[in-house]
Amino acid sequence: MEIVNYNNKKPIISKDVFIASGAKIIGDVEILDCSSVWYNCVIRGDVNYIRIGKKTNVQDGTIIHVSSQGFSATGDKGAPTIIGNNVTIGHNATIHACEVKNYSLVGMGAIVLDRSIINEMSLVAAGAIVPPGTVIGEKELWAGNPAKFIRKISSKEEDLLKNTPEVYYNLSKEFLKK
Repeated sequence: MEIVNYNNKKPIISKDVFIASGAKIIGDVEILDCSSVWYNCVIRGDVNYIRIGKKTNVQDGTIIHVSSQGFSATGDKGAPTIIGNNVTIGHNATIHACEVKNYSLVGMGAIVLDRSIINEMSLVAAGAIVPPGTVIGEKELWAGNPAKFIRKISSKEEDLLKNTPEVYYNLSKEFLKK
């Protein structure tokens, strides 16, 4: 892993966060208790800030970035990235200048773009591309390119959203022992 200060900003990482080798965390980033950042992730808070809540898992190969004044996909001022508690970010996802709220899941290879909001207990399907400025309601499943509302999540999917962060937390505790 590599923790990089940038522009006098040093990442703040709670002591019980698991960060796998190959991960790079840069600049104005804060990661709270019981979270995990897996192999080869890049979390780059260089031109804005990134906040990651408690018991959130950022899976292998994910890129999390922000936007700055004049470089936002929406043409607006820049935006930070804010990820809530108990969130699952699937392998190789791209999370850019957006907000992902508690107990949500962004599937493998999905892309979530500037100023989008993924509300609580929602699911973005693997490979989906969420266009800039999209607002996904609570307990919704979105899929496709561009991502569109498919349906409300099922009780089985709700259980998945609740249980996956716990599974990854337990896995990260095992890795922290090594």
